[in-house]
Amino acid sequence: MLENYLKEGLKERDILLMTHIVLGYPTFEQSLQIIEAMVKGGVDLMELQIPFSEPIADGPVILSANQKALAGGVTVSQCMDFAAKVSQSFPIPFLFMSYYNILLKYGVSRFVSVMAESNLKGAIVPDLPPEEGQEYMEAMKDHKLDPIFIISPTTSSERMKYLASVASGFMYCVARKGVTGANTDFSIQLQNYLNNCRKATPLPLALGFGVKNKTDIDFLKGKADIAVIGTQTIRLMEQEGVGAVEGFIRDLR
Repeated sequence: MLENYLKEGLKERDILLMTHIVLGYPTFEQSLQIIEAMVKGGVDLMELQIPFSEPIADGPVILSANQKALAGGVTVSQCMDFAAKVSQSFPIPFLFMSYYNILLKYGVSRFVSVMAESNLKGAIVPDLPPEEGQEYMEAMKDHKLDPIFIISPTTSSERMKYLASVASGFMYCVARKGVTGANTDFSIQLQNYLNNCRKATPLPLALGFGVKNKTDIDFLKGKADIAVIGTQTIRLMEQEGVGAVEGFIRDLR
């Protein structure tokens, strides 16, 4: 299970790195190159986003990547096949990230079963609250996969505790209201928010939305367990090419 993997990693590092890519963007060949570069750079785990036409939690950079992947003909089945390939090729855990409509159309139980067969370790489905995801939750439990849930600065302490009671693996803490990619204020308010998250759950805490550089990650050390880098690596790849990704990840340490 992810929780044990993360806690073992935290014995050696003061914070772990999780990255995020949109599958099939710009192409599957380049997606593979990006993953290889990130693993060489030292990431500890990775989100693989299945493209969706209306990714409501994502800002303009990741939205554009989703749209371009779909325009290029990327399908859920291709993403499943690709995920199986990379999960068997690289020594880190991979998670799926997508929206519930993808699971619903594919078939929730079938989706989770294929995840397990492909050696995926869990999933992040931002628009599926646990109260409405009984089939998903049961299937994840049956296959020993981790459902990752999201909390935000507006989540009440009671809600945090409830989500922690049904989650496993880790909790994904979004740094602010809004979508991915915008600026985040790394301040005492963020520290207080993470302290509240820590009180609500014994699970490792991942912090995402606006983490862009080593300064941000250094701030998070001792406050969060996982720093999530998403939009910034896509920007870098678009501006400087895949070759810039490995050094960028390495320098975050």
